[in-house]
Amino acid sequence: MPYATHEVVNQPPPRMGYNVFTGDPALPAAVAREGAGWAAGDLTELGALAGTEEALEWGRLANENQPVLLTHDRFGHRLDRIDYHPAYHRLMATAVAAGMHGYPWAEAIPGSHVARAAKMIVWSQAETGHICPISMTYSVVAALRHQPDLAAVWEPGLTVRSYDPAYAPSLEKTGLTAGMALTEKQGGSDVRANTTVAVPDGAGAYSLTGHKWFVSAPMSDVFLVLANAPGGLSCFLLPRWLPDGTRNPFAVQRLKDKMGDKANASSEVELDGSLAWMVGEEGRGVRTIVEMINRTRLDCSLGSAAGMRQALAEAIHNARHRDAFGARLSDQPVMLGVLADLALESEAATLAAMRLAGAYDRDEAFARIGTPVVKFWVCKRQPGMVAEALECLGGSGYVEESVMPRLFRQSPLNGVWEGSGNVIALDMLRAMQRTPESVDGFVEELQAAAGSDARYDAALAGLIEMLEAAAEPDARRLAGRMAVLLEASLMLRHAPEFVAEAFIASRIVEPAPVYGVLPGGVDAAAIVDRALPA
Repeated sequence: MPYATHEVVNQPPPRMGYNVFTGDPALPAAVAREGAGWAAGDLTELGALAGTEEALEWGRLANENQPVLLTHDRFGHRLDRIDYHPAYHRLMATAVAAGMHGYPWAEAIPGSHVARAAKMIVWSQAETGHICPISMTYSVVAALRHQPDLAAVWEPGLTVRSYDPAYAPSLEKTGLTAGMALTEKQGGSDVRANTTVAVPDGAGAYSLTGHKWFVSAPMSDVFLVLANAPGGLSCFLLPRWLPDGTRNPFAVQRLKDKMGDKANASSEVELDGSLAWMVGEEGRGVRTIVEMINRTRLDCSLGSAAGMRQALAEAIHNARHRDAFGARLSDQPVMLGVLADLALESEAATLAAMRLAGAYDRDEAFARIGTPVVKFWVCKRQPGMVAEALECLGGSGYVEESVMPRLFRQSPLNGVWEGSGNVIALDMLRAMQRTPESVDGFVEELQAAAGSDARYDAALAGLIEMLEAAAEPDARRLAGRMAVLLEASLMLRHAPEFVAEAFIASRIVEPAPVYGVLPGGVDAAAIVDRALPA
C-alpha cells in the first residue's frame, strides 16, 4: 500500500503526444509564405512523430548512451570506429528519410530549401545532437559543386534518402554522410593559421598530413578539409576509405568531452599521408568552403530557433499544470509576463530563421548580410532564453529527468559553431564592404515594414545612419541592432497586431535587461495562448 505522503499532486503530465509543426503558430505560416506550402503534409507527419513518446525516448537514450571510440581491434590493428546507440541511428534514419541531409540538391523543387529548413526546426526538437552530420552533409554539397567531376561521383550518395551506418567503403553503402575538418588547435576560427600540408602525388590527388582539432561526426564517409597546398590554403575532399577498399589514414585520437551535444561525436583527428582531392581553385580554399559555412550558419539559426521553441513550450506546459500561492501559475501576472516575453523571443527567432532560409532558396542578395546577422543574434539569444524557461519549471527543470538540462547545455553551441560572435560580426562588416548590393537587399527587407509603426520608422532611420558609419569597434552593436530591426520588420508584417505591438514596445521602445519586464498595455495572456494553444 503506498504511503499517503507519496501521493503525487500538482505535477504536470509528461509533455508528449503533440505535433511540433502544427502546434507552432509561426512555423506553418512561414513555410507557406516562403514558398514551401506544398510540404505541409510531410511536415505535419514529421511534426507528429517528433512529439511522440517514442521519438522523445530516442533523444533521451542517444544522449545518455554517448558514442564510443574504438581506436584498435583486439589484435592491435588500427580501427578508428565510433559506435552509437541504436536510438541515435533511429534519429538519423528518420532525418535522412525526410531528406533533411540533401533532397533540395537532388530534387530541386522551388521552396525545397525552405521545406528542409522547417524540417530541421521540427525534428531538432526530438533531439539536436544528431543534426550535426545532417547539416554538414547538406552543406558540403554546396561547396562540392565547385568541382563538378567530384560532385558527379559523390553527390548521388550524399543526397539519396537512405541511411546506411555501416563502417564500410562508400561503394558498398546505400547512402553516405559528410563531415568537415577545418580547425586546428593553434588557430581555431583563424584557419589561415592552419599547418596541415597537402602534397600533390602527380596523378591528380594529394597527400595530407596534419592534426585537426575539432572534427564532428567523424564516422562520416567523406570530409571537406582545409590544407596548405603549394599554391596556398586550399579545400580538399577526403574519403574515409580509399578507392581500393582499404582505410584512408584517419586516426581518431580521442572524442571530445563536451558540455552538451552528447549524442554527437566530436573528435581530434591525425592525418598522415591521407588521400584527398582538391575542390575548387588552389589557394582559394576559404572562398570555396564559404559555400558550406554559410549553409551551416543558416542551420545554426534554425537549430537555435528550434531549441527556443521547445524550451518555451515546456515552460508554458508546466505553468498550465502547476498551482502556486493559491492560483494556477499560468494565470499569475508575473509568470504570464515571463511566458509572453519568451514567446515573443521564440516567434521572432523562427520568423528570422525562416526568412533567411527563403533567401537561400531564391538566391537573394539578402542572404549574404542576413546570414551573419541572424546567426549572431538568434544564437546569442538562445542561452538566456532557455535559462529563463528552465527557471519557469523551478527545481523540476533542473533535474536530469527533465529535458531542460539538455536544452540548456545545448544552447550555447550554435553561438560557437561556425564562428563565435566576434567572428560573425566581423564577417558581416566584410560582407558589407565587399558586396554593397547585399546591404541594399537587407535595407529593402527592413523598409518593407516602413510606414506601419512610427516607432519602428524612427529606429530604422537611426540604423541607416549607423550603417553609413559602420566600423569594426561597433560590429557587435550594429549586428544586434540590425537583427532586432529585421525581427521587428517581420513581426509587423506577419504576426498578429497584438504580438507585433508587444515586440516593438519591448525590443525597440523600452528594452529590458531581463525577461518578463513587458511594458504596460501588452496582452500577455493572448500572446501565451497564441504561442501554445491549450
